[in-house]
Amino acid sequence: MDYDVIVVGGGSAGLMAAVAAGEKGARVLLLDKGDKLGRKLGISGGGRCNVTNNKEFDDLIKWIPGNGRFLYSALSQFGSRDIIAFFEGLGIALKEEDNGRMFPVSDRAKTVVDALVGQVRSLGVEVRINTPVERILYADGQVSGVLLKNGTKYSAACVIAAVGGKSVPKTGSTGDGYPWAEDAGHTITKLFPTEVPITSGAAFIQSKELQGLSLREIELTVWNAKGKKLVTHTGDMLFTHFGLSGPAALRCSQYVVKELDKQAGGTVRVTVDLMPNSSADDVYRETFNLTAADPKKAIKNVLKTVIPEKLIPLLLIRAELDEMLTHDNIPKAKWIELSKLIKAFPIPVNGTLSIEDAFVTGGGVHLKEIDPYSMESKLTSGLYFCGELLDIHGYTGGYNITAAFSTGHAAGSNAAIKASELRATLS
Repeated sequence: MDYDVIVVGGGSAGLMAAVAAGEKGARVLLLDKGDKLGRKLGISGGGRCNVTNNKEFDDLIKWIPGNGRFLYSALSQFGSRDIIAFFEGLGIALKEEDNGRMFPVSDRAKTVVDALVGQVRSLGVEVRINTPVERILYADGQVSGVLLKNGTKYSAACVIAAVGGKSVPKTGSTGDGYPWAEDAGHTITKLFPTEVPITSGAAFIQSKELQGLSLREIELTVWNAKGKKLVTHTGDMLFTHFGLSGPAALRCSQYVVKELDKQAGGTVRVTVDLMPNSSADDVYRETFNLTAADPKKAIKNVLKTVIPEKLIPLLLIRAELDEMLTHDNIPKAKWIELSKLIKAFPIPVNGTLSIEDAFVTGGGVHLKEIDPYSMESKLTSGLYFCGELLDIHGYTGGYNITAAFSTGHAAGSNAAIKASELRATLS
C-alpha cells in the first residue's frame, strides 16, 4: 500500500487527524484541494482563532446542542485541556477570555495555523495542496484508497474524511464529503444552516429604521407555534437591513430553522428582553419612577436613559402611548403594556441566511453509523469521519473547533492503530 492513512481535508479536524496519526508512526498523506491549509481555522474567532473553550466537561457538552453527547468518548481521549496543552507544547501561549474562550496571546490565527501545520510536517506527514479528491475508493466493504480528480490513485489501509460541511465555502467547505459517505452506504441527515443571521419581513426591519442598532446583554427567546418557549440566549444582538445578527441571534438561529421546518414555513415569533435583570413589575416601577423624577419631561426623552433611542418610537406606538406625554398624564394600563413590551419585544422572523452564509453546518453523516470512540464507520472498515462532516454542531465560542480537534484526534489515532494492525497481519 502507498500509505497507512490518507487524510482528505486540511482544516482543523484534518490537521489534527494527521498529527495524531503521525505521532503513532503511521505513513500519512494529507490532501487538500485548496492552496493552503487551515483556511477556516485562520479566520475563526474574528481572525484571532478561538482554539477551544475551557469550560468544564459537562458544560462544554451543553454548548454543543447538535448531538454533543456523542462526543463523550472523543473528548475523554482528547478534550479542551488536552488541546490547550497541545498548543502550549508547540510554544503557543494561550489566554482565557469571557465564557471560557481560549485565544493565542498573539491574537493572530496565523500563529496557531503555522504551529499546527509545522507540527504536521515535522512528523513526516506528506502534504499535498491543490490536490482535489474525486472520491474515496472502496473494495469488499472496506477502504482501498482515494482517486484524485486528475486520475491518480493512492492506496491506503485507512482514509479519514475531514472536508467540512457546506458553510463558509470560500475556505473549501463545499460539501464534497457527503457523496463519498453515501457511496459507503452512509445516511446524510438533513443539512441546515446554524450560527447564522436571522431574516425578518417585519415592517420595521424592511424600513431599515433599526439597521445598525446594537443591543447589549439582552435575552432573545424563540417560541413555537403553540406559544411554548424553545430556547433563550443572553448576549449581544444587532439589527441589520434583513433581520437579526450578533451572538444571541446566531445561537437562536438553529431553533428558528427547525421550527420553520416543523411549521412548513410561515413565521416564527422571537422576543427581545431589553432588561433581562428586572421583572416586568420592576421595569414598570423603574421606568415610571424615572418619569416621576422629571415630571415635565416628555416620556420619549425620559426613556432614553434605559432604552435605546431608536427603539423608543416603536415601543410607544405599540403601547399606544403619545411620545410627548409627561408623567402626570401617563395612563397606568398602557404603561403596564409598555413594560411588557420592554420585557418581550416581538419580532416575527421568516428564516435565516443560506447555509453558505452560516458559520456552521447542521446535519451530516448519521452518528448511529459511526463508532463514537474511534470515529470509524460501522459500515465500511478503514473509513473514518471527523469534524463538521459529522452530524454535530455547537455554538460559536470555541465549541465547534473543540469538536473538530477532538474527533480529528480520535480518527487519526485509531486509524493509525488499525493500519498498524493490518500491516502486522500482512507481514
